[in-house]
Amino acid sequence: MRDLLKGRFARRLALAFALLGVGAAALTAVLVNVAFGARFDDYLAEQQQVRRQQLAALFAAEYQRDDAWNPASLDELAPTVTMTGSQVELRGEGGQKIWSLADASVDPAMLAMHRTMIGTGELGPPRALPVMVDGQQVGTLDVRVPQGQIPAVDQNFRSDVNRVLVVGGLTAGAIALAFGLYTARRATAPIAELTSVAGNLATGQRDRRVTTIPDNEIGQLATTFNTMADRVKKEDELRRLFASDIAHELRTPLAILRSELEAVQDGIREATPQVITSLHDETLRLGRLITDLETLASADAAAFTLKREPLSLTALVRDTAAHLADRFAGAGITLRIDLPTEVRVDGDAERLRQIVTNQLTNALKFVPAGGTVILTLRQDRDWAELRVIDTGPGIPAEELPRVFDRFFRSRAARADGSGIGLAVAAELATAHGGTITADSSPGHGTTFTTRLPALDR
Repeated sequence: MRDLLKGRFARRLALAFALLGVGAAALTAVLVNVAFGARFDDYLAEQQQVRRQQLAALFAAEYQRDDAWNPASLDELAPTVTMTGSQVELRGEGGQKIWSLADASVDPAMLAMHRTMIGTGELGPPRALPVMVDGQQVGTLDVRVPQGQIPAVDQNFRSDVNRVLVVGGLTAGAIALAFGLYTARRATAPIAELTSVAGNLATGQRDRRVTTIPDNEIGQLATTFNTMADRVKKEDELRRLFASDIAHELRTPLAILRSELEAVQDGIREATPQVITSLHDETLRLGRLITDLETLASADAAAFTLKREPLSLTALVRDTAAHLADRFAGAGITLRIDLPTEVRVDGDAERLRQIVTNQLTNALKFVPAGGTVILTLRQDRDWAELRVIDTGPGIPAEELPRVFDRFFRSRAARADGSGIGLAVAAELATAHGGTITADSSPGHGTTFTTRLPALDR
């Protein structure tokens, strides 16, 4: 029981079910008793009315026998009236007293004892009934009849019903409590597991996942949490790889700088222009690595720093390709530009130029000499579609889903670099409300497609 009620939410839920069951039974008992009470009150009122009418009929028959009121004859009615346990007083048409049960020498104490013996209860309030004969009122009968008592059978029935309701209420409460425990356990088990897994994730345990996933909102939360945990684990792995790559990239130029400087200090080598140039190249290499890291950090905040304005994406792509034309020519790669239509977008010119530059420089790393890179731009309804198509070796299937990961770097790159160019491009495209996708197969080149929201022509 204690295990089932771990947590305040579970206890409250189970208690709520139990109280609901007991409350429903109690409400039913109240309603049933109110209904029975009203019905029994109506029953007693009907009995009193019947007795009054019987007494009125009795005195009307007595009047008809002599066609007048005869006190001596009325005294003969005393035993009958006494048997009913009632008090009676007869008045004439003018309101004068004609006869009463007390005039017949009936002891009130005897009358009360008689009512007690026959179980008719206390006298009710007085009522004035007209005594009618042949449609004419011949007198008024002031009557107080016993209020009556609920028959023993009816009382037993009511008691039995109340006992059944009490037992039913307790049973309903027990069933509701059991159902509440079951429901609370099912409802809180995924939450408890989710809390435990979240605690493990917070302490650095990245391998645990939520296994209880119901088909409801809690299940959606668990699925989202698992996805987040997978992402965190993946980011950790990529971050470790990135740190390893960056350490390697930094170690190489630093080692060269150190060895060359130590050789110059020891007199082994002279500080010739060639040595100075080599050292300068290594410092430039370090600078490029630092610049790449700064670029990635700035891409994270691009959505908040974009300086948007309507511009010609066609002109921007053409100018960017022109600035890189010499590098493609020096690498022996043909760069073809196909921009037949004017396409306009609302964006940050500097960031958009960076998207194009990163994709073209990425092609320079992978496309061998003699290869071709084709740059096309079209407008597909509400979207500007930029394609960078190369004839390089393609991307292995296992690497294709990861080419836009922030810290992923392909081992097949032919040039130095941190391998974050595509990650930056993807971040910037997302900041503009667009996307970048890659389609490739080994040996058949790669196509990168950038889609951005286009302005009306």
